[in-house]
Amino acid sequence: MAVKLKKLADQVIVITGASSGIGLATAETAARMGAKVVLAARSGQVLDEIAGRINDSGGEALAVTCDVSDRSQVDRLAHATVARFGRIDTWVNDAGIAIYGRLDEVSEEDSRKLFDTNFWGTVNGSLAALPHLKRDGGAIINVGSEVSEAAIPLLGMYTASKHAVKGFTDTLRLEIEEVDEAPVSITLIQPTAVDTPFPQHGRNYQDKEPKLPEPMIDPQQVADAILEAAETPMRSKKVGATAVLNTAMAKLLPSLGDKLAAKQVDRQHYEEPPRHPEGALHQPSDATGVVGQRHGTGGQQ
Repeated sequence: MAVKLKKLADQVIVITGASSGIGLATAETAARMGAKVVLAARSGQVLDEIAGRINDSGGEALAVTCDVSDRSQVDRLAHATVARFGRIDTWVNDAGIAIYGRLDEVSEEDSRKLFDTNFWGTVNGSLAALPHLKRDGGAIINVGSEVSEAAIPLLGMYTASKHAVKGFTDTLRLEIEEVDEAPVSITLIQPTAVDTPFPQHGRNYQDKEPKLPEPMIDPQQVADAILEAAETPMRSKKVGATAVLNTAMAKLLPSLGDKLAAKQVDRQHYEEPPRHPEGALHQPSDATGVVGQRHGTGGQQ
């Protein structure tokens, strides 16, 4: 069946990972366009400040402190949304974290924690939202990556988690849209490198401050793609020309893609010591001092 989605101005949208970067840009833009937004992340004080700004400017926002790796907390997020606004129209699974380090150096504890957030957080959000959306219609939008199909060194466990997010999203779409013919649109968003605090939030095993290789796109481009999918059903959307190029290379010319990706090793750090090597893997992102902002921090502060 053809899925029909509401205009943003008529929607209630839940956004995980809303305290910075893509999630923050999505929340602020959706609120400006008239949507009621529910902001979720582990950094509760920062969320309260963001929601306060949105409400003071005439929008409607609710902040809910939530660790997406805990299904009970995600269920409470869904219940809080319905208690406040009566329904859920779109659920955006954006929360994610990185580990910078070789796969043979990263601890199992850290790797499992990353999967708890990136993969299980997406599963938890999708399944918590699904009963509401199957009943009333709506969208699940999962933020994957160009490395849902390609790969990059030093971000191996992140790459694996984003491959898993794609597999889960594709199968959920198949079961819900095609088998059940439920009124739910399920979309995978695949950005290239985005200028956000992503590197500073990551757990860093390098002896230098991490960064994403250029070129990077603005988080607003990803927010716009997410909100387009909230109004217009689509299977997936790659954001940024490099995402299109790298995924095509991985599919059509994988050996050449490997050689090019290998050259990214020396482009993933600044020439300075690590600032917060523990990052936000095991703690809220406000512990890094880089939160509540859309963009990354660049080189030395």
